[in-house]
Amino acid sequence: MVSDKKIRRMDDIIDEFRMRIKDADRKSVFADVFDDATLMALYELSRKGYIDALGGCFSTGKEANLFHAITKKDDISEIAVKIYLISTANFNAMKDYILGDPRFAGIKHSRKDIILAWTKKEFKNLKRAEESGVRVPKPYITKRNILLMEFIGKDGIPMPQLKDVELTHDEAESIFNRVVKYMSLLYSRAKLVHADLSEYNILVDVNTMEPVIIDMGQSVTTDHFNADAYLQRDVTNIARFFGKLNIQVNNEEMISIIKSNKEDIK
Repeated sequence: MVSDKKIRRMDDIIDEFRMRIKDADRKSVFADVFDDATLMALYELSRKGYIDALGGCFSTGKEANLFHAITKKDDISEIAVKIYLISTANFNAMKDYILGDPRFAGIKHSRKDIILAWTKKEFKNLKRAEESGVRVPKPYITKRNILLMEFIGKDGIPMPQLKDVELTHDEAESIFNRVVKYMSLLYSRAKLVHADLSEYNILVDVNTMEPVIIDMGQSVTTDHFNADAYLQRDVTNIARFFGKLNIQVNNEEMISIIKSNKEDIK
């Protein structure tokens, strides 16, 4: 049973979210994201101190929306709140990545079960990547369809995607080499393939000009039946982008380096 006090607090949270809705687009976002179960999960995370104040949505996608939030837990000030959309997420696309993952063998095939597993999957993938030395948003906790992680940015403004950053040739070469190193660490240490890596899923910390790998929900283990195909696709995407910046890339050499855990293409 939920106490009257908790229900009143929950009502306050719902009212606070509703006050942020200024136009029809935001009303649509609210309806898609904040169902009762998600609001209750947010309340529990707030009650445990993980969320002090929820800010605006800074990224929308087919599978999830990302919100900026303030926290006072563990000397962390800003976090990203990723909420997967149970009602509208691309359920069929998710199934191929989940059902071939031995970590999720036996999972039910319903929409809700797949999406809740996907949330846990991204949390686990981020943990494995971080522990392997890959720069990713640090994952903090997951509950139901919500993932709390490090906010890559400052004062509510996220760092830009790689596609939006103007780079000198030296900066492009440095970032390329770092991305290849991260792909190698993912493969050889974390035993993961990103499976959707491109200039859209890499942020650039403009203070250090370091890449940050994001969106790892679809990442698969190296023993997944499609791992090699996904790795080939990742390599093709990275080679295409950096080729436009006059970085010479040989796809087969890049794959060889990734699988042998070398750090740079010479």
